[in-house]
Amino acid sequence: MSEHQLNASARKDEGKGASRRLRHAGQVPAIVYGGTAAPESIQVEHNHLWHISQNEWFYASILTLNVDGKGQRVLLRDMQRHPFKQQIMHLDFQRINENEAIRFNVPLHFLNQEKSPAGKTAGVIVTHELNEITIVCLPRNLPEFIEVDLSALTAGDIVHMSALKLPEGVTLPALKLGKEHDLAVVIAKHARGQEEDTAAPEAGAEVPSTKAAKAAAAPAAAPAKKK
Repeated sequence: MSEHQLNASARKDEGKGASRRLRHAGQVPAIVYGGTAAPESIQVEHNHLWHISQNEWFYASILTLNVDGKGQRVLLRDMQRHPFKQQIMHLDFQRINENEAIRFNVPLHFLNQEKSPAGKTAGVIVTHELNEITIVCLPRNLPEFIEVDLSALTAGDIVHMSALKLPEGVTLPALKLGKEHDLAVVIAKHARGQEEDTAAPEAGAEVPSTKAAKAAAAPAAAPAKKK
C-alpha cells in the first residue's frame, strides 16, 4: 500500500459565509472526524487538491493528512463538487484505527480482456457489471484496487464476485449474505444478431414462403352474415 500525503490547515470560522470566503480565496473547507478526537474543521488549497483528485488512489487509499504539520491517517469519505464548474466544494475525512477493520469501496482493474478468447471472438460483447466492490479489511491491508484477470474468458462465461482473487486479509461482506448476493462482475455474451444466426432452421427443414407466412399469421375472416 502506497503512502500518500495531503497538507491542510485548521480553520476557526464556520458557516456558509465563511465557506464562501474560503472558496473565493482558493481554499476548500473540510472536516475530519472519527476516532477519539473531536471533529476538526480544516481547509485545503484547491489547486493542489484538484490536481491530486484526478488520481484513482485519492479515493481508495489511506491518506496522511498533515494539519498544520501534525499528521493523522484518514480516508476520504465524501467529496462535494460544483454542479458545473471544475471546483471541489467540500471534503469529509474519517480518522482510522490501525487495529480496527474498515469497510470501503475499491475500484476493479480488468486485465487481459483483449487477449482472451472472448475478446478475440467477433460478435462477443464483454460487459463490466461492476466497476468497484465493497471490501472489509484492516487499514494495513487496504488495496488501492483489485485486479480481475480475464485472460481465460470465453463466450458465455460469467465471472462472479466469489471468483475474484483477493489480497491477503481482504474479504467481501456481500458473500456472507447468501448466494443471491454473489453478483456478476463480468459477462461475455454473443451479440443479439449472432444469437439469432445460431438459431437458423436445420438443413432440410421447409421454410414457408413469405406469402404463406403472412397468410398463416393473418386472423381468420369472419363468416358472412345471412340476409
